[in-house]
Amino acid sequence: MTAVMANGNWDPALSRLLVSLEEARQVLPSSEEEFGFLSDLLQSKELHALVKVHNKIISNGKDEKFHPTLSNSMQIALEVLDVIGPRVGLREECKEIFMLLQKPHIQGLLCAHDAVAQKDYFPRLPEIPLEVDEDEETIKIVQLVKSNEPLSGAQSVEPIVGATIKTDEETGKIVIARIMHGGAADRSGLIHVGDEVCEVNGINVEGKTPNDVLKILQNSEGTITFKLVPADGKVGIRESKVRVRAHFDYTSATDPYIPCKEAGLDFVKGDVLHIVSQDDAYWWQARKEGDRNMRAGLIPSRALQERRILHERTQQDKTGEEGSHSDVVWSLGLHLLPANFPVGLCSVSVLPGCQSPKSPRCASKPKTKKIMYDTAENDDFDREEIATYEEVAKLYPRPGLHRPVVLIGPPGVGRNELKRRLIATDQEKYKTPIPYTSRPVRHGEVNGKEYFFVTREKMEEEIEAGKFIEFGEYKGNLYGTSAESVKSLVNAGYVCILNPHYQALKMLRIPQLKPYIIYIKPPPFNVLKETRNAAYARSTFDENNSRGFTDEEFHEMLHSSERIEFLYGHLFDEVIENADLSAAFEQLVRAVNRVETEPLWVPASWVQ
Repeated sequence: MTAVMANGNWDPALSRLLVSLEEARQVLPSSEEEFGFLSDLLQSKELHALVKVHNKIISNGKDEKFHPTLSNSMQIALEVLDVIGPRVGLREECKEIFMLLQKPHIQGLLCAHDAVAQKDYFPRLPEIPLEVDEDEETIKIVQLVKSNEPLSGAQSVEPIVGATIKTDEETGKIVIARIMHGGAADRSGLIHVGDEVCEVNGINVEGKTPNDVLKILQNSEGTITFKLVPADGKVGIRESKVRVRAHFDYTSATDPYIPCKEAGLDFVKGDVLHIVSQDDAYWWQARKEGDRNMRAGLIPSRALQERRILHERTQQDKTGEEGSHSDVVWSLGLHLLPANFPVGLCSVSVLPGCQSPKSPRCASKPKTKKIMYDTAENDDFDREEIATYEEVAKLYPRPGLHRPVVLIGPPGVGRNELKRRLIATDQEKYKTPIPYTSRPVRHGEVNGKEYFFVTREKMEEEIEAGKFIEFGEYKGNLYGTSAESVKSLVNAGYVCILNPHYQALKMLRIPQLKPYIIYIKPPPFNVLKETRNAAYARSTFDENNSRGFTDEEFHEMLHSSERIEFLYGHLFDEVIENADLSAAFEQLVRAVNRVETEPLWVPASWVQ
């Protein structure tokens, strides 16, 4: 004892504890052996070192100059192992780091780092039920350290412990409504959905509103003590591994229905989200993929978002009642297939200013243009999908087995030129499938070079069997691209480059091909007109390509672009605006290189 007190560097708290132990020695029901054990423990160098480390962590936690850059290093290490695993046999550096990250002491260090970064070192009181009579309720006392995480009521929010509260409609009691994944309440494991809040920091909350409770919390500092009545049949929170790509923008601050605006997670179309909980039918919990913030946020569920979209479209239909029904449907892009509409293969005429023979915009004399698509799947009569979320997973590059690159866009936007330039960079690497036709061979043509020449009967038979990704008829002859020709190029190790009609996406976007879909988008009208005229671009609406584009054709290109994005935008992997051809081509080359070298998000069904 004397030696301990003489050590001026000894932690004061340990010294006081040892003095208290000595003073209570005579009244404690303990043996000399038990007292000796506690005394030796309190005087041990190991405990003293641990207390110093603990104090250092606490003091640094209050110093803004020292803070961790991330709090999930162990998770990142696992992701690195997943990425470099396939490359272990290719590079010695990959093998070395692969083995290093699996060593127990490295993983232990990372776990300790994360515990400190998440402030997971504060003492936690276990659930302590008070001794009560059979007619009394079981009570548990939980202590949490106040942090920058939301605990909200119905109307307002205060960042506290990572949970939401509400008033129970039947009992009028304050209860825990939701536990935010990754928050302090979740990490404690002691607070559950449905727990009744009796006291906060010794203040009884009976008869109070959620906002009253929030005011108590706002005035609290450091440790917050909750007295709770446990919920019946509590269920532990399990974090799911589902990742989805969002197909719409979301801003929680403008959402009037979200139960807690500050707990919301904002995102934009194309973001990949980690859905950690789908327990609530209307509000999922999610994090942005790659976000180092441990706490999840609220986002609308798929069912809720679909209902919103349908409601918005219904309101738009009502606001357009003064026009004809077909006008309203056309403006929304909702195209219905009449019961008596003849399906099958037929010749198609494209009119300047529209793509649909039913469009009210058609007024000019039709000009015949050769295009290929199946009128039975014509998007002018298809209802578009309600795109909200799509479950995705990482697809890693496959050596010798390249993903096809598909260029989609409105007629005249420049897809053919971009494809031609890309293939010209390496004709032994990039290939495009040879189309099929039923027309006779012309002088100088070679079967299998410009076209595969087959009989009309044979081609109709294979079209009926679904073997063509796109097809059409021009001047009495059939033309089309077979799915097998695409597969054969992929299996031969080539990068297959396609620029089909956008309806072909339904046939191409399948697990067997795993295409990378790039949408070539026209710039705004003024830029579109200026750049095409400056380049003396020839109109693709003119069969002989003998003149430039007219303003009407530019507007039609933009109108077609809007419709394609509306119907198929959720299927695009990348969008390239073709304002300047050279810049668009450079962006295309970078995109193709990424497909060959980087793991990318694809529909989850493609990697299962």
